[in-house]
Amino acid sequence: QVQLEESGGGLVQPGGSLRLSCAASARTLSYYVLGWFRQAPGKEREIVAAVSWSDGSKYVADSVKGRFTISRDNAKNTIYLQMNSLKPEDTAVYYCNHKPRGSSTWYDHWGQGTQVTVSS
Repeated sequence: QVQLEESGGGLVQPGGSLRLSCAASARTLSYYVLGWFRQAPGKEREIVAAVSWSDGSKYVADSVKGRFTISRDNAKNTIYLQMNSLKPEDTAVYYCNHKPRGSSTWYDHWGQGTQVTVSS
């Protein structure tokens, strides 16, 4: 498995932007898909976006499409989630996770996440 650490959350006004980072500790990430999830109070955790490290193919949930962008930095073994035009309903704890390429199952290991609060 890969060790992941999220950062970059905070308090932002509606319409504002934040960039989250997820640093991965691994010899190679080529065999994995890395993704961002979020969990709002009283709701189930949901996937927000994902990127395949080997070919850069991406997935973005419909709920954030056009506002959120996932990217990766190969040199830093880090993925980012650029969040623009934030809405109060984006308030949640954001987590990153990973799964083997070709698998539909994400590892059942979650870090502390990073809190994003969108409020005026």
